[in-house]
Amino acid sequence: MANGMGSLYIGASGLQNSQNALNTTANNLANVDTKGYVRQQVLFSDREYLNLGQSAISKQQTGMGLNIADVVHTRDYFLDRYYRTENGRQAFYEASGEVADGLIDVFQELEGEAFQDTLTNLINSFHEMAKGPEVEVHQNLIISKSTLFLQRVTEMYGDMKEYQDKVNIQIKESIDRVNELGKKILDLNKEIVRVESGGIETAMTLRDERDNALDELSALGKVDFSENIDGSVRVKFENVEFVDELHMYEIQGMKDPLTGFVNPIWPQLSDIGRGQYTDVFNFTVDISSELNTDIGRLKALVLARGDKAATYKDVSGLSATAFNDGVGMSIMMEGQAELDQLVHNIVTAINDVLSPTKVVSFTGMDGTVYTNARVWDEENACIGADGQKPGQELFVRRGCDRYTKVQATDGTMYYVYNEEDPTDTAKMYCIEGLMINPDLVEEESRFPHLHQNGEPAWGEIAEKMVAAWEKKNQIVNPNNIAPCNFMGYYERMIIELSTKGSVYNGLASSLTTEVASIDNNRQQVFGVSSDEELSNMIKYQSAYNAASRFINVVSEMLEHLVTRL
Repeated sequence: MANGMGSLYIGASGLQNSQNALNTTANNLANVDTKGYVRQQVLFSDREYLNLGQSAISKQQTGMGLNIADVVHTRDYFLDRYYRTENGRQAFYEASGEVADGLIDVFQELEGEAFQDTLTNLINSFHEMAKGPEVEVHQNLIISKSTLFLQRVTEMYGDMKEYQDKVNIQIKESIDRVNELGKKILDLNKEIVRVESGGIETAMTLRDERDNALDELSALGKVDFSENIDGSVRVKFENVEFVDELHMYEIQGMKDPLTGFVNPIWPQLSDIGRGQYTDVFNFTVDISSELNTDIGRLKALVLARGDKAATYKDVSGLSATAFNDGVGMSIMMEGQAELDQLVHNIVTAINDVLSPTKVVSFTGMDGTVYTNARVWDEENACIGADGQKPGQELFVRRGCDRYTKVQATDGTMYYVYNEEDPTDTAKMYCIEGLMINPDLVEEESRFPHLHQNGEPAWGEIAEKMVAAWEKKNQIVNPNNIAPCNFMGYYERMIIELSTKGSVYNGLASSLTTEVASIDNNRQQVFGVSSDEELSNMIKYQSAYNAASRFINVVSEMLEHLVTRL
């Protein structure tokens, strides 16, 4: 009789556990399309056996039914690590490609407004001048085309700076998102530890949320993670402790007061009061896949934006190493510096033809010694119809005249060239410091076109201008040292920028395929297969029916025994 009643408990255990297995399977099917959901697998085990005695051959035991030993939450640690590394690398090159494409759009080469046409129109205006340098129409044409040229490059440079500001906003948003994910992981850590501390339940849904957060975080930067024995995870971001069991070390966006650019720093490792900051990203290490330094969208954006608006001083005269470790690391700054260098060289070439200089040494009336000073070359220079000396330049610096008038001790009057000041853009022939000479805009006849004796310089100015334009003495950057003329310079600059963008986009596309392949392998481990789950449902439903029939048989047997006895 006792065994009969015990059999009911055995049947009940089968009924209950089959029902729980059905619930788990139904939950899997309900989440078949839920992103990041990890399937739950039921493992059964026998309950402890009841020992009835010891025979000569074996123990006499009776079973007590079954239990659910565990509901497995399966993940592959190595696939997760591999996926998150490649996901970050793909995001790095995707962001770099986006910035490169945006930079190419600034030049509007695909919209039919090619900057090359502006350059061609500028040099053609000097060809027209050769037909009659004293004709105001020709002089006005040069000033008009020069104005359009300067307006166009100013717009382009302004668009580059505006795009830098847009990238800066993306950087700020990315920093905020990294901190949000860090706080979320910390909160989930605490909740998972609380749920699993009893050793009975596994916080599966919370673990899925945490893994999804880690996946998203991996696209923003380099992530290392490890799980503690209590179920919490420790996370490193760019090799620095980011989340532990109790704390989340927030990344701070430090705003540069001059540029307004936001740079990510670790406040816990910085001495902000003394102005000593620890940057999140270490750009002293080469960017390469071998060193795992090409990971994360946030890093790519900071790198592409750069730390300022570059000028020709950031590329001119540098060695390849200095260039590659400086402006060459930022595609935005590289584009700005190379465009500014092109404009600087064109402007100075034109000015040097219109208002040439020579080198002399003398002592001024105030005792100042001028050694190898550049002065206006009066013998080889032209003047305007007003006869004023020195001859006018076409492009002027906003904060500085071209010459300073100095009288030597022997009574000779020199016009000493004011050298460019690299610390002040208003005193440089750079895009932001340039303007068309207002004197020429007011009166075109002041344009240098007459010899000192008053005779027109018929074709001489145009010939010198064309010679300067076609002279192959331009170098785009220290990595591209083959000399070329101005038109060739621009073509090489565009090709180089386009090539970089193409490489970035190609790598991003290739890595997208690789990341998808890795994720497919992950899905084979923890993804939900509707066919497999339906098969399990049939199996557990059959087990439930079998347990139900078993209970009915035992019940009928007990009823028979009771009524008969």
